[in-house]
Amino acid sequence: MTPEEILSQPARVLTQAQREQYFDRGYVGVEDLVPQDILSGLIAVTERFVEASRGETRSGRVFDIGPGHSAARPVLRRLKRPDEQDEVYWRFACGLMADVAADLVGPNVVFHHSKLNFKWFDESDRVRWHQDIQFFPHTNYNVLTIGCYLADTDMENGPLAVKPGSHDRPLFDQYDRDGNWTGMLSDEDAASIDMSDVAYLTGRAGSITIHNARTLHYSPSSRSHLPRPLLLNCFTSADAKPYTPHPDPSSHAYRLVRGAPVKWAAHDPRPCQIPPDWSGGYTSIYAAQSGEDEPVQAAET
Repeated sequence: MTPEEILSQPARVLTQAQREQYFDRGYVGVEDLVPQDILSGLIAVTERFVEASRGETRSGRVFDIGPGHSAARPVLRRLKRPDEQDEVYWRFACGLMADVAADLVGPNVVFHHSKLNFKWFDESDRVRWHQDIQFFPHTNYNVLTIGCYLADTDMENGPLAVKPGSHDRPLFDQYDRDGNWTGMLSDEDAASIDMSDVAYLTGRAGSITIHNARTLHYSPSSRSHLPRPLLLNCFTSADAKPYTPHPDPSSHAYRLVRGAPVKWAAHDPRPCQIPPDWSGGYTSIYAAQSGEDEPVQAAET
């Protein structure tokens, strides 16, 4: 569906102005959207996983932990696939978040993945400039990620930052000069970004951020000693079909969460970079951007 067709559909959660901003700028932030009872449940289960991570010594299928992690000082960078780790996360994804997604991708909504990212007052928690769609190309760009802050987030603890309008500009190369995947812009490309209009999406716990998969974004390191968790859920329109393997599929990947199946895929003529072959396993954007992963090159085609 085109933006005009989507905007002609009745809104479920967002205002028309918020929907129009998303299509115009490639992002929108909505403060205080999540009801307190739902938010409290998400925070409680998240705290349990942080406690559980204290017993881990290395990253694995559930936890991505950063340098210096210990039982006394946990550095949990990511809870992987939270949608299948606890029913509270999945109910949130296929409930309120799916309704938000329907306001922006149309009535037929497919769940792609979720992740829960943290910041811990450590340089390793910085996420550099990148675009999402190169990680998981689809036949069109009706693909978005909705973040929910589980703690009050301001400029002290590393908010999501987005470049307005970048979703309508060419995609960047996220391989280095040797052809190794880095999942981020090169230093030269990052330095070319005009920072004068970059938007930092701050908000109290329960506020959400939404960005298109083509939108340039990053988040600075936190300067707070308190952890900042951001729960992310990615959705696509049902007519946006993946044409490379899923980096880290959960049991809910590609599940239709709103509307009906479609008979035709929609194809955007703009090209998309192909990611590496993820069949050997995927760690996290933190590991790729910091060079912790083994070098991975583009898949053979």
